[in-house]
Amino acid sequence: MAMGVADVAADLVWYLAWGVAGLLLVVAVWLFYFVWWKPRRLERALRAQGLDGTPYRFLQGDLEESARLDRQVQAKPMSLSHNIIPRVYPFALRAMSRYGKTSFTWVGPVPEVTIADVGLVRQLLLNMPNDIEKPQLNPLGQFFFRGMFIYEGEKWAKHKRIMNPTFHMEKLKQMLPSFRTCCNDLMSKWENTVVGSGTSYELDVWPELQAYALNVISTAALGTSFEEGRRVHQIQVQQLMHFVQAGQAINIPGSVFLPTEAKKRIKALNREVGELVRSIIKKRQEEIKSGKASNDNLLGLLLESNMKGSQEDGLTIEDVIEECKLFYFAGQETTAVLLTWTMILLSMHPEWQVRAREEVLRVFGQNKPDFDGLNRLKIVTMILHEVLRLYPPLTYLPRHTYKTIKLGDVTYPPGVLLRMPILFLNHDPEIWGEDASEFNPERFAQGVSNACKNHQMGFFSFGGGPRICIGQHFGLIEAKMLFSTILQRFSFELSPSYAHAPHIVMTLVPQYGAPLMFRRL
Repeated sequence: MAMGVADVAADLVWYLAWGVAGLLLVVAVWLFYFVWWKPRRLERALRAQGLDGTPYRFLQGDLEESARLDRQVQAKPMSLSHNIIPRVYPFALRAMSRYGKTSFTWVGPVPEVTIADVGLVRQLLLNMPNDIEKPQLNPLGQFFFRGMFIYEGEKWAKHKRIMNPTFHMEKLKQMLPSFRTCCNDLMSKWENTVVGSGTSYELDVWPELQAYALNVISTAALGTSFEEGRRVHQIQVQQLMHFVQAGQAINIPGSVFLPTEAKKRIKALNREVGELVRSIIKKRQEEIKSGKASNDNLLGLLLESNMKGSQEDGLTIEDVIEECKLFYFAGQETTAVLLTWTMILLSMHPEWQVRAREEVLRVFGQNKPDFDGLNRLKIVTMILHEVLRLYPPLTYLPRHTYKTIKLGDVTYPPGVLLRMPILFLNHDPEIWGEDASEFNPERFAQGVSNACKNHQMGFFSFGGGPRICIGQHFGLIEAKMLFSTILQRFSFELSPSYAHAPHIVMTLVPQYGAPLMFRRL
C-alpha cells in the first residue's frame, strides 16, 4: 500500500515536471516570436519596399540610444532660438537625416515608421481614420489615458457625439463668466505681488498657468471647485511620473503582469483618483436631481446621458469617470503649455506683445473682455496659432496598423507603429517657407488654411480628421480671455534667470520653468 502511494506521488512529480517544462517551452517560443522572429519579419517587409531605417537590436531596439541622446541634450539649456527640434528630438532628427522623411526606428521590438510627408499625413488622418488605431504599447496606460483618447470605432463615436455639444459656441459663451472669474482670481494674485506701477517683479508663470488652467477645467467644464480639481490633478501628476518611467523601460511582452512595486503604486493611484472623481460625480448627481445644478457643462451633459440614455446610447458611470479623468489632465495640461509658451514668446518678441496689447485696448479698452470681442481679436489669434505651430503641446500623433494598409507606395503589415511628427511638420521649410523656425504670426493673417506656402493644410497642432481635438475652441477662448486680461494690466519680459529648454514630459514643457519679469501698467 505504501509502495502504491509512493508510485502515485512519483508519477505526480513526473507529470508536474513535464507540465512545467512544457509551460516554459511555450513561454520561450512566445517570447522568441515577439522579440526576434516578428521584428525581423516586419523589418524585412519594410526594407523590401524601399524603406530604410535603423537595424533591429534585440529586445531594446533604439530605446537605449534615444535615451542617451535625450540625456545629453537635456544636460544644458539651448540658445534663445525656435529651432528646437535638435533638443527635443535628437534621435528622431538623426534618424530622419540618415534614412529619409519616411523611415523607421524601433520602440523595443516594435518598428515605428516616421511619416513626415504632409500629403501622406493628410491621407492617414482624413481618408484612413478607420484603417488605423491608437497604439496600445504600454498596458499600464489603461490606468492613466482612457476615454475618447484611446477609444475606437462605435464607442469613440458615441462618446464624441455626447460630448460635442459642450464645445459649441453657444455653450462656450455661457461658460465665459466662469473663465472671467478664474482670470480675475489670477490677476488679483499677481496684482498683490507686483505692487506699484513701474515696479519689476520676477514670477515663474509655468506653475501659475497650470493652476489657472486647472481652475477653468474644474469650474467651467466640470462645475466643481478648484480644490477638488487640485486633489485630482496632484494624483495625476504622480501617475504621470510613474507612467513616463514605465514608458522608458523595455516592454517585454507579458511583463505588465509582473507584480512590481511601481505597478502596484500606479494601480493604487488609479483607484484613488477614481474614487475622488466618483465622489465629485455623486455630488453633482444630487445637485441635478434637486434642481441646484444644470447640465450646461461637460459633466452635466455626461450625466444627462447616463441618466436618460439607454445602455446602448448613454454612458455608464464608469465611462463618465474616465472622461472626467481624461479632461482633468488633457484639458489642463495642453492649455497650460500653450499659455506658458505664448508668454515666453511674447517676452522674446516684445514688438508682438505691443501689437497684441494695442489690439486688446482697441477692442476692450479697460473693460472686461466679452465673447464677441474675443472673436474679433485677429492679432492675438495669429499669435496663438504661431505659438502652437512652433511649440505644439503634443509633438507627434501615433497610430498603429491592426491590418494591412496601403499608404503611398508602401504596404504596411499589421503590427507597425506610424508616427506623424507634428513638430517636424510644423518646422518644415518645404511647408512653411525658409522662415519656418522663426516666430512670424503674420503667416496666419489669412487664417490657418492659407498659412502654408505650398500646402492647403499643413497645420496639425490640433490633430486632424475626425479625431481633431474636441476642445480646441474651448482652449483658444480660454487663452484669449486670459491674455486680454494680462495685456490690459501688465507688461512682461524674460527674466535673467530664464533658461530656454523645451523638452518632452508627455507634452512640450519648459524644463526649467518660465520665470518672467512683470511690470504693472
